[in-house]
Amino acid sequence: MKRPCSISGTINRMLSDKSAQLLLEKFSPPTMSEKPREPISSVNRSFATMDAIKSYILHHELKPGDPLPSEATLCADLQVSRSSVREALRKLEALDIVRVQQGRGSFVGKMSLEPMVETLVLRFALDARSGTESLRQVVCTRRFLDLGVADSLVAAMKGTSNPELEKVVEKMIAKATRGEKFMDEDMAFHSGLMAYLDNELLSQLNAAMWLIHQTFIPELDPQSAESLLLTARAHERMLITAQNGDVGAYREAVIDHYEPLVSLLEMD
Repeated sequence: MKRPCSISGTINRMLSDKSAQLLLEKFSPPTMSEKPREPISSVNRSFATMDAIKSYILHHELKPGDPLPSEATLCADLQVSRSSVREALRKLEALDIVRVQQGRGSFVGKMSLEPMVETLVLRFALDARSGTESLRQVVCTRRFLDLGVADSLVAAMKGTSNPELEKVVEKMIAKATRGEKFMDEDMAFHSGLMAYLDNELLSQLNAAMWLIHQTFIPELDPQSAESLLLTARAHERMLITAQNGDVGAYREAVIDHYEPLVSLLEMD
């Protein structure tokens, strides 16, 4: 399995892309430097302080769990009040960019996609009139992801043995035979496949789409025992074909995996 990309390597590759440079420039000039700085304007001070803290994380290539400067240091360097720093940290914590521990200080957060999941779940729940259309978009995104990674995933899994995933599939089939849903096993299965790609962002995005999907699909479809079994068997074929290195058959299994939902949601 390939080693994860280093943070510095990732940033260097990002810098070669013009659009990424524009994003980085949003946080320029670098903060937390030795040069004297002008005080941040009172207009949008909270957002400017948030950007300055993001800049520090970026330019120092910090990882989740690494400590941030103290509130006093941030106040002095950015020339803003302690209340502005605290408000910025609070907002960044809500975005999972920062983690604040009482009595210990502030640290870089997990930077997961959880805030996005919560926002999308709320959006879909409030938008009852287009709820089905929203779910179509989520299912479509999941299908794009699964088909889009097919070549890389099958190449990574070819010739491997995955007894844990085989057990997960067996549980799926057993539950489906009894007419029971298998959401926990479904999540474990897809997470197990994505782990072969060694791409944390892709794994998080896959998990996020799955969570949003599972929030709404139980309300939409009681799912017959027949459709449950078809889906479980499709998962089994996904695993077998990936291990055999047959990307064409793997793609067919992915399509069959989504077929009950595609029919239900009247998707193309």
